[in-house]
Amino acid sequence: MYYLNLNNINEFDDFITRISDKKAKLDEHRPINSIALQKIKDSLFVEWTYNSNSIEGNTLNLNETFIVLNDGLTIGGKSLNEHLEVINHQSAIELLMQLAHPKYKLNIKDVLEVHRLVLDKIDKQFAGRYRNAGVRISGANFIPPNAQKIDNLMDELINWVNQNPQQLHPIILASVFHHQFVHIHPFFDGNGRTVRLAMNLILLKSGYPPAIILKNDRKKYYSALNSANKGNYKNLFLLMLQAAERSMDIYLSAIPNKGYDNYQPISQIVEDEQLPYSANYVGLLVRQGKIAAHKNGRNWYTNKQAIQNYIDNRKRKR
Repeated sequence: MYYLNLNNINEFDDFITRISDKKAKLDEHRPINSIALQKIKDSLFVEWTYNSNSIEGNTLNLNETFIVLNDGLTIGGKSLNEHLEVINHQSAIELLMQLAHPKYKLNIKDVLEVHRLVLDKIDKQFAGRYRNAGVRISGANFIPPNAQKIDNLMDELINWVNQNPQQLHPIILASVFHHQFVHIHPFFDGNGRTVRLAMNLILLKSGYPPAIILKNDRKKYYSALNSANKGNYKNLFLLMLQAAERSMDIYLSAIPNKGYDNYQPISQIVEDEQLPYSANYVGLLVRQGKIAAHKNGRNWYTNKQAIQNYIDNRKRKR
């Protein structure tokens, strides 16, 4: 079915190589200290739940999400559905952790189960079931296909992922899957949360940590999906690679004395290290994915070595 003309993919060769190298370093140091690893997972999974739900309009903040999940308390002034969205998303993550292993193959049954968990006790009629009528998406530049086509389109998409005929890197593969899933829009509700979970099965089975789209990148995220609808995947690939690198850096920070725990705000790095680039220029390179960095809130963090690696790489290419 799918053979995509991914015109922009070569632009990300260096980025993909950088993340692959980081994964190799992470693999070298496995098993990571179990206590440190559990703390990372606990923190990252709360972030994952908070950001994915927030993108869809849930008003619970990060701390409130933590309280609901870890203390079992309700937050005053917040709706029952908002609490259920938090609990349900965490249940879906737990399912992913059970499913993800190197030999795992994505399948419709599991995608439907993820969706069922996402909408458990919220939409009893359609949780875990495809839509049976047409829909229109506010702000999107396309109309999803007729409901009668969903079965075949989803089967084709899942088969394409498992066959991976273009031998795409897992992060690129997950990005395309994400867009195609959203374009099919197989459910009346819960498509976004479901696909941001299901796409991470592709990463987790390949040994990568989950890529978490941040609430602060919501506008950029929807814009990237609209661009992909026109055949331009560049912004979506960049966003997904940055999200994956952020999670990878968090895992690497658990390895002592390897320089992955000394990331600082860009302005501080440039000022302290007297680098040849201004903070604004480093920020531009970071946003373009040319320098290893990750986002914390609205700020980008990197280190001197990451900037030096970029400088050295440029010299080699001259």
